[in-house]
Amino acid sequence: MTASFIRHDDFPAFVSAMIEAGPVYGPVAKRSRFAFERLEAPGDLRLDYDVTILPPKKLFFPPAQDLLHFDEAGFRAPLEPVEKVLLGVHFYDVKAIDQTDLLFSERNCDLNYMAHRETTTIVASNIQNVFHRAFFASVGRNVFPHGHDAFLTAIEGGYVFETRTERGEKLLALGAFEPATDAQVKEAAQVNAAVLEQCPEKLESGTREIADKVRASFKDEALWTELAEDCFSCGSCNTVCPTCYCFDVQDTWNVDQVSGQRTRFWDGCLTEDFAKCSLGEGACENFREERAARFRHRIMRKATYLNVKLGGPACVGCGRCSAACTADIADPVRVINRITAS
Repeated sequence: MTASFIRHDDFPAFVSAMIEAGPVYGPVAKRSRFAFERLEAPGDLRLDYDVTILPPKKLFFPPAQDLLHFDEAGFRAPLEPVEKVLLGVHFYDVKAIDQTDLLFSERNCDLNYMAHRETTTIVASNIQNVFHRAFFASVGRNVFPHGHDAFLTAIEGGYVFETRTERGEKLLALGAFEPATDAQVKEAAQVNAAVLEQCPEKLESGTREIADKVRASFKDEALWTELAEDCFSCGSCNTVCPTCYCFDVQDTWNVDQVSGQRTRFWDGCLTEDFAKCSLGEGACENFREERAARFRHRIMRKATYLNVKLGGPACVGCGRCSAACTADIADPVRVINRITAS
């Protein structure tokens, strides 16, 4: 599409115009961390963030989402998607959204997810500060982000705004943009290339070797028991992961016992009850009762099970799981490098 330039002094007015036109969500400061929240003013926006606590998937697939409300008259879906802008998404999170788009749109399309996704304009932005557990440069290196409408890169004097779709083009009317020069486009490309050299963690092997060796380690029970020894089964790694998409569905009845709601909640394969199935009459079976089996399943899902479907690993190297793990054992780099080195 096109490459435009907007000066630093004009950028706040551009953000204000987007806010006036409709809801805009972007990274804001939360004490010492950051989160994607609705922007009230341009000053709330922090494009210099390293990583957000939760991934931007929460806008399309909330941690708790009502699927339907019911009463004695019947049921209705409370789905009310609104046109909005998601601003300042790092490229690894765009890759995660791409994966979730595929998984929720194939076969039985998830209308609750897709309705929110299809009404969102995504403006990605360059990484100005690298998270201390990130490894996005060495995971899925042959998979490139494509599910965004524009890409914003901070350079000397302002921002290069590269559009990818008509949705991105429409945003140009809201700001004082001018055509970007070849030198500005080149500088933006250099900025985005340079950040790949700043990741503090690195996978030592390529996607194919990782997939093969991780799969081959499946029956090494001693290895997985050791790796999962300190796991609390809290599911924190699942909760913060941008590519996890499992959920649990529960019906809640109101006091009148005729009305209520059906809600889905994020769920995770590391929690003890995730693989517990009812056998009827109060009996149940847990087919991943041991921590080691649950820990192994997570790594298998990220490194090998979904590779063919997704075209690469189900991990984008954001480092959220590593930081969220109380026992500091969830880091995929540590686990995968251990396996590939053997």
